[in-house]
Amino acid sequence: MKTALALDADQWVDAYGDALYRFALQRVKQIEVAEDLVQETFLAAVQAQERFKGQSSEKTWLFSILKHKLIDYYRKQRTRNRSEVLTDDEGAVDRMFKADGHWQEPPTPWHGDPGRSHDVREFLDAFYDCLGHLPERTAKAFAYREIDGLSTDDICQRLEISASNCWVILYRARMLLRKCLEGTGIGKPVEASAT
Repeated sequence: MKTALALDADQWVDAYGDALYRFALQRVKQIEVAEDLVQETFLAAVQAQERFKGQSSEKTWLFSILKHKLIDYYRKQRTRNRSEVLTDDEGAVDRMFKADGHWQEPPTPWHGDPGRSHDVREFLDAFYDCLGHLPERTAKAFAYREIDGLSTDDICQRLEISASNCWVILYRARMLLRKCLEGTGIGKPVEASAT
């Protein structure tokens, strides 16, 4: 069965290697780790090339694989003490709200300018780190929806869950990611120094 790939696998490194490497390096800041992630991306793509349906460009597909590799990397690098915030127990999100449904502690307003490349890079670094700290199933559901753009049916099929369970997992993921990102200081206003 012929796949919808534009290039043969042996041409991917020349065509996409540099872009994938730069993307990975911006997120992990370590040359060897970035190189390993790109190699893992190509290996996963070779193993999955028969399943490529051509619903996105080849480059987009490879970047999607790399993003999942980054999530896995950050999950393994749980060196910061955020795991207590990002638990998968049912009460973690519920404890963020009072019995009447209002926030226990309202989310802080985000004041960053997403148009500034430094802010975007800083946000993406923190985002991938936080996503890597989520429980595996929760992170996968979120990545399938928000990074890969999969439908609820596709997510349910991949994770073998019901649609209602999918929505609960996605809700929890969004709440936990917000809490984690707030903990990094992303979006907090810069306090003016006293003169």
